[in-house]
Amino acid sequence: MESIETIRAFFGWSIIVHAVVITIVFGAITLGGELVRGMHGRMFGLDDEDLSRTYFQFLALYKLGIWMFAIVPWAALHLIA
Repeated sequence: MESIETIRAFFGWSIIVHAVVITIVFGAITLGGELVRGMHGRMFGLDDEDLSRTYFQFLALYKLGIWMFAIVPWAALHLIA
């Protein structure tokens, strides 16, 4: 059985990895601008308004997932130890 310290470290690193991933994705969407929107628009047949909505929903769900599956368990492990 893993120690609580090891599991806490796992969730801590998970938070860091997810923060890097969401920052890269946000940067690509924001700074990539026309290149990213044009590529996704052609791939999926979406206009700019639909792409903006889809990007926002993706980022919101990803952040919610980070909270549910990484930050909350990490915090709970800190509270019980």
